[in-house]
Amino acid sequence: MHYGNTLREAIAAPRTTPLIGIYDMYSASIAARHYDGFFVSGFGFAASHYGLPDIGFIAWPDMVAFAERLRLAFPAHHMLVDIDDGYVDPEVACHVVQRLERAGASGVILEDQKRPRRCGHADGKLILPLEEYLEKLRMVLDSRTDLLVVARTDATEEAEIIHRATALAKTDADVILVDGVRSVEWIRRIRAVVGDKPLLFNQIAGGKSPRLSLSELTELGVDVAIYSTPCLFAAHGAIDGALAELKMADGRLPDIQETGAVGVRSATELLEKNISRHHPMRQSVSV
Repeated sequence: MHYGNTLREAIAAPRTTPLIGIYDMYSASIAARHYDGFFVSGFGFAASHYGLPDIGFIAWPDMVAFAERLRLAFPAHHMLVDIDDGYVDPEVACHVVQRLERAGASGVILEDQKRPRRCGHADGKLILPLEEYLEKLRMVLDSRTDLLVVARTDATEEAEIIHRATALAKTDADVILVDGVRSVEWIRRIRAVVGDKPLLFNQIAGGKSPRLSLSELTELGVDVAIYSTPCLFAAHGAIDGALAELKMADGRLPDIQETGAVGVRSATELLEKNISRHHPMRQSVSV
């Protein structure tokens, strides 16, 4: 299956295409009920896999292995993978891109940050010289076949944002992302300088960018929106709340029938779907 081209076709549709940030197989299983596209978020993966902030701890073999597991369970979903700076070295970036394409990823995001890197919505980001990044991007583009590539800049100075967005739009990258955009007016300015190139917008709760609906993004000419952390932050709040309630109840679990809470049966049925997508006639496990 040509996953990259399938994602290109979705992005070319009139309405902004949403990709939902997931952080593990369970969150992906829930997200798959609601959306047909995943964003494999570096923030979420660093938090769930290592218990660490998104400042460069991710090892590429771990990310590739996660992508392989996702594709096996979700054979038809879009899957855009955050590969940060390509794990520093251009040759490593190319190797990772080839591995991810073989694993069934739809696309990757390659940023122009240099180490020590930061979350795109954090302060203190440092960027590579433009020509150095463009050379890394060119090598990555040459190493892929069908894979979609998002060129991302983390520039924060206004003149540099425009300069880099203009330069990225002239490359063979499929989509352009300026991360940490602070206003609707700046979305319009970036849209104007990238021309016909598809534009991506990154939304993260509590981040630097405005909270916008898909309808508003469509009106602004944004082609694809990634939601980095809705699953991760929802899980954070729900787990904290559930354990506080368990402590208050002296360790007595809630009554599933009364509360409608998730229990072993509903969880098992959810996970069974990750098998039945490959075996449609398979019956759900009874618990």
